[in-house]
Amino acid sequence: MVGKLVPKQVAVTPVEKFREFLVTRGMRLTHERDTIVREIFSDHDHFDCEDIASRLDKPQDGNRVSRATVYRTVTQLEEAGLIRKVARANDREVYEHDYGYPQHDHFICQKCDKLIEFRNEDISAILDKVSLEMGFRMTGHRLEAHGICSECAKPPSRRHRKLDMI
Repeated sequence: MVGKLVPKQVAVTPVEKFREFLVTRGMRLTHERDTIVREIFSDHDHFDCEDIASRLDKPQDGNRVSRATVYRTVTQLEEAGLIRKVARANDREVYEHDYGYPQHDHFICQKCDKLIEFRNEDISAILDKVSLEMGFRMTGHRLEAHGICSECAKPPSRRHRKLDMI
């Protein structure tokens, strides 16, 4: 059974969780880092650093967020466990939220790079059973199935004439 992803209720916001992480590293939550975290967690779309950098390239509250700061902050957010790499598309790392979202897997279209999230308890149960049989202590999993999405698999809407095919 495939289920829809519903965000989990979390006691601490991603911004506060990131602030806690930075404190453990002797760093502080700057205005720029705060802006980046809020932008990333404003929706649950998959993203890459260039997406975020282009969204924040225009001045926010009179301040511009540099591309370098976006790349550094995304790396720190990954280290903090708030986001994770999902796949690589168009020579860029693609990320998603890890904090506040349930374990899930992905179908990745090889034609258009679309990522389709799904949750399936049967897959989780099989992995739990196999890990138990093998004496493996599983802390999580990531499944990526590659193929062609339904949109890309549709036949062309019109038939090509023989002269068009030359």
